[in-house]
Amino acid sequence: MKLLTVTVPCYNSQDYMENCIQSLLPGGDRVEIIIIDDGSKDNTGKIADSYAERFPDIVKVIHQENGGHGEGINQGLKHATGTYFKVVDSDDTLSADFPKLLDALEACERQGGVDLAVTNYYYVHSDGEGDRSIDYSSVLPENRIFTWEETKPFRIYQLLTIHSCTFRTEAMRQWGEELPKHVFYEDNLMIYKTLPYVRKMYYLNCDLYRYWIGRPDQSVQASILAKRYSHQILVTEKCFTSCHLDDITEPRLRRYMKHELFMMFGISILTTRQNKSAETDAALGRMWETCMAFDPKWAKYFHKHTPLLFICVPGKAGRKFANGVYHFANRVVRFN
Repeated sequence: MKLLTVTVPCYNSQDYMENCIQSLLPGGDRVEIIIIDDGSKDNTGKIADSYAERFPDIVKVIHQENGGHGEGINQGLKHATGTYFKVVDSDDTLSADFPKLLDALEACERQGGVDLAVTNYYYVHSDGEGDRSIDYSSVLPENRIFTWEETKPFRIYQLLTIHSCTFRTEAMRQWGEELPKHVFYEDNLMIYKTLPYVRKMYYLNCDLYRYWIGRPDQSVQASILAKRYSHQILVTEKCFTSCHLDDITEPRLRRYMKHELFMMFGISILTTRQNKSAETDAALGRMWETCMAFDPKWAKYFHKHTPLLFICVPGKAGRKFANGVYHFANRVVRFN
């Protein structure tokens, strides 16, 4: 049995996937790399197969009809043999600190294991401007196993993402429903659906994940975010309706999940309102209706009793204000 399964969803990734795979190979025999060829039309499949031939004890390849990033994660999880599970996108890389994570996971296993290991991630922009680390040293204890009771409130920019999270594989297999096919931004759903099964955690303060920003067709580019607003809305709805917050008995886990939902609602609103139309505003209205039907208490809380109220103001004035908030946030964080 492997210590860690790393799943690499690939679609037409021939131009950059080798950088990703090369960054994972230092994990050696402790790691299982599952490359998902998601119906690629270029040489992605051939490149993946060549790595499997050269490293048969480390690399596996799954060729499938195009199902999207989420289906890649579904298949990786289905075939994983590692105790822990991580997703690395084919246009990203891991740093030279990768063996440190594996050492930490082994140390955790000697103490009974953890459900989640957290590491920092680092924005790397193609133009060299705005590179920065997202770290969790202000909110999580370092280099030891801890529980939610020992966590502090997360800051607005501190989200647990696929870049920062390495989950226990069995925790992820508790979902009961696979990630949706052909839906972007579903990795947020992956995180949210796993959180209720996280009890023990470990934080390694290193910039492990290199998150490369700037490829024109990247899903986080502003124009693409706006175009795919319905995907953001769907993922947010699925997060909200995956469980009732009042059923989360651990107070600080519930506090973090509220933070995650607040950010998900905010992202959905801001990216949708980039379209500047009554039609897309109506889609947001339907999102709130869906959430109200599932849990009116918390839907009303997010819609009417948080700062989201201000970016939900209807009409042109509200859209203009929301767009201003979006561009200010991007200047601060540079997420695209």
